[in-house]
Amino acid sequence: MFTGIVEELGTVAAVEDQGDAIRLTVAATTVLDDARLGDSIAVNGCCLTVASRDETSWTADVMQETLDKTSLRGVVPGDRVNLERAVTPQTRLGGHIVQGHVDGVGEILARTPSEHWEVVEISLPEQLSRYLVDKGSITVDGVSLTVVEVSSASISGGASFTVSLIPETLARTTLGVRQVGDRVNLEADVLAKHVERLLETRPEARP
Repeated sequence: MFTGIVEELGTVAAVEDQGDAIRLTVAATTVLDDARLGDSIAVNGCCLTVASRDETSWTADVMQETLDKTSLRGVVPGDRVNLERAVTPQTRLGGHIVQGHVDGVGEILARTPSEHWEVVEISLPEQLSRYLVDKGSITVDGVSLTVVEVSSASISGGASFTVSLIPETLARTTLGVRQVGDRVNLEADVLAKHVERLLETRPEARP
């Protein structure tokens, strides 16, 4: 479990193609402070397991399912990535409850800068539309954000949503350098998904 508060920007050091998987090595500092084999670290919102590590980097195995459902398939050496270690019982929940299980991939449709923040519009896969509400929570590339507005008709023709990025987010995460057309990992609020499931399985009310 994570909170969507990025701890540091790592750098992809190596990508080893294994056919139906990749071995991803990420150079980092902060997340290596106490990282042990088997620990979980979120990379752009994807929960990965530490398979090996040294003093300057760590490596994870990324399976086919993750490559199919996230933007990690397209990473190359030199790319910056958002990193967050799993929470502990002592961790402040500064963002919201994040599982690190990507629900879909969106595309940055527009960036509108202003003096003190920047509004970013992101396409919304159809299957995720029902989970988003204005002022609700969304995770974008591992960053916990508040939805400004959900739209059923974006400039690309499909659904989209907007978020406002403050200078701290722009400076400390990859969202500060993402460009129009870039793909980003999306995770909907897990509470919304559980509520939906409970309503689907609720017995019919008896007279």
